Amino acid sequence: MTTLVIGANGQIGKQFCELAQQAGEPVKAMIREQSQAKWFEERHIPTVVADLEGELEHAFDGCDSVVFTAGSGPHTGPDKTLMIDLLGAIRTADIAKHKGLKRYIMVSAMRAEQPLEATEKMRPYMAAKFAADAHLRQSGVPYVILKPGRLTDDAASQRLADSVEEAGDNQISRANVAHALLYTLQNPAIINQEYLLLDGERAIDDIIA
Repeated sequence: MTTLVIGANGQIGKQFCELAQQAGEPVKAMIREQSQAKWFEERHIPTVVADLEGELEHAFDGCDSVVFTAGSGPHTGPDKTLMIDLLGAIRTADIAKHKGLKRYIMVSAMRAEQPLEATEKMRPYMAAKFAADAHLRQSGVPYVILKPGRLTDDAASQRLADSVEEAGDNQISRANVAHALLYTLQNPAIINQEYLLLDGERAIDDIIA
């Protein structure tokens, strides 16, 4: 019961991998180059070198679920957004289907279904997320789509909301997203569901059910 973590070297990915390891949930961190392995090795988290823009099917060996928390990042252009956030997500969903994985947990984005309402700079990213989510829904792989709001580096509160009206804002800490991922992973009966995630006052299991 090992979960492949795509985007493991990112800010959410690292926090999630560490939480999963501490909780006794087997994960395998997918990294782009061997130089990124040290952080994971120090925490006894297995790694596999693979590239969303290249060879990656081997990374799925021995895994029965996948967490996708990769992102092209705010400092790249629309070309990387297409290759990572769109094509990378589509390819991994197709591989998950081909290999018969039990679940695909996607970290998407709040309001990804309304890309034209995003700022001009964010529209390519939101459009990529919109299309990747649509492909995942139709892939036949059991899925969960988590849709966090604007990400912050605040500490984990493990308290969430699922609407801007309830939260009073549109943000969530990366640490809280990592905890939401862990909760989702630990509850395999949650399938084919989508959840908006914001910082709030409710317990995680009151939001993700």
